[in-house]
Amino acid sequence: MQNAVDNVTQKVSHRSMPSVNMRQLRDTKRLKSWLRAGKTVELRERDNLIARIVPAREKPSTPAPWPDFAARRKAIFGDRVLPGADIVIEERGRY
Repeated sequence: MQNAVDNVTQKVSHRSMPSVNMRQLRDTKRLKSWLRAGKTVELRERDNLIARIVPAREKPSTPAPWPDFAARRKAIFGDRVLPGADIVIEERGRY
């Protein structure tokens, strides 16, 4: 019974999204148009699913803001001044 359900699921997914075989993959115009339209394309070889080509998400127009590193450093270390060379020398001495 489970195989029958799996076969139905495969056939439904096969029909609902565009599908190309390896030979048809050479026609990039059609593939590009499907991907630009936001469709996922199935790549098949002899009716066996090999891969799904998923369209890329659009990049956000504004980049995410950078975290406030100075405030984070102050929250961790307070007003202490940590000279970098002394820390490196201490760390080297531990090994």
